[in-house]
Amino acid sequence: MQYLLLCCFDEDRWDKLPETERERIMHEYGKFQHDLAASGQYRAGAKLGSIQTATTLRERAGKPVVTDGPFAETKEHLGGYHLIDCKDLDEALAIARRIPTLSAGGAVEVRPVESGHQA
Repeated sequence: MQYLLLCCFDEDRWDKLPETERERIMHEYGKFQHDLAASGQYRAGAKLGSIQTATTLRERAGKPVVTDGPFAETKEHLGGYHLIDCKDLDEALAIARRIPTLSAGGAVEVRPVESGHQA
C-alpha cells in the first residue's frame, strides 16, 4: 500500500533557525531518503519551493481565478512530500516519525493513496 507523507513547516520559523540547524536537518533528510530507497520503500519525493512562489487556481462562476500565493491562510505550509510503500498505517507512521523537521516543530500528514487512482 502506498502512503503520501506531506511535510509541513512554518517558513518564518524555518528562516529563523540557525544555518547550522537547517543544514543538519537537510543532511538528515538526505540520509532518511537514502535509507528508504535502500529498503525499497521510497517511490518519490521532493522539497517544494517557497510559498512565495506558489500560484493557486480556483473557479468562480465558471471562470478560472489565478492568485499568487498558497491556497490556505495558515502558518504551516506544505514544504515537501514523500511517496512510500508500506504494509499498513502503523509502518507509514513509523517512517513518518523519522522525518527530521518534526523535532524542529514541523508536522507530517500521513495519507493513504487510494487504489486505482495512482498517476
